[in-house]
Amino acid sequence: MKRVKWIVFAICVICSIVGYGQEKIDFSKLNSPIIFHGDRKYAYRDPAAVFHDGRFYLYFTLSETAPDGGYYNMTAYSISEDLAHWTFPEIMTPRDRNLNYSSPGNIIRYQGQWIICLQTYPTPNREVFGTNESRIWIMRSRDLMNWSEAELLKVKGSDVPRAEMGRMIDPYLLEDAGQKGKWWCFYKQRGVSMSYSYDLKNWTYAGNAPSGENVTVIRRVDEYVMFHSPRNGIGVKRSKDPKLWGPDVQLLTLGQKDWPWAQGRLTAATVVDLTRESAIGKYIMFFHGSSKEGLQAQLAHGAASLAIAWSDDLVSWHWSGQ
Repeated sequence: MKRVKWIVFAICVICSIVGYGQEKIDFSKLNSPIIFHGDRKYAYRDPAAVFHDGRFYLYFTLSETAPDGGYYNMTAYSISEDLAHWTFPEIMTPRDRNLNYSSPGNIIRYQGQWIICLQTYPTPNREVFGTNESRIWIMRSRDLMNWSEAELLKVKGSDVPRAEMGRMIDPYLLEDAGQKGKWWCFYKQRGVSMSYSYDLKNWTYAGNAPSGENVTVIRRVDEYVMFHSPRNGIGVKRSKDPKLWGPDVQLLTLGQKDWPWAQGRLTAATVVDLTRESAIGKYIMFFHGSSKEGLQAQLAHGAASLAIAWSDDLVSWHWSGQ
């Protein structure tokens, strides 16, 4: 009897390792590339995602047009097990135009906690774009749903006062492939700026490179791959060094020509490497598209819709209805 119990236990362990019992994602069942469809009142922008315990946690900017013509930006999240059905968005930051927490970059695992990076994007006087007080932050969580108070990322150095840091938005965190415990922060300031830290508190500025906004950087084989947002589309750069970036090697516009909801601008892509997840086995891209009419009505809102695409090799991309 004891032997049988040990055999059953061993089978359970093996199944948990190889992912047996998890239903494989059927991408052919995705009826539309759109996850959340924006309109004149609400826009869904700037996605970030993490896959944990069989669930996709998708974080994004929820932008709400106010009666006075301005807007509120909040960070919200939704959960899915199959990429087709998503929970109703839950707002996790204050509805406050002096803050406008938004544009989550990514979610990392650090010292037993989840950490999300994001920006403040103040528009207290109905500004179209965030003021010069825009800064970048992190929040901490145990469960990916309840988050701590925001902590300022002093990426220009601990001795640089907040008022002298300059306008910065769109953070993204990445551990160095060659030095465990060394973390890079990429953020929009004079192209893409880069700083590094060994504790996520004390940072050293490392320079900048030409780039658009909403930078994502992932590791593939022996190189880093950057996705960023030029005027339209998704720019792709490749580098052996996380602080040295040359010109784009690719510009992705996916199905934009056939998507009225994205023909104003297709942008803000983030890519998650799920090639080692047996139920998925692909790179998943989340992005948003703005309609022409939405951009004319509200430039920083754009009636933006969140959408999804996927790839086996980071070169060729696929989407529902292709």
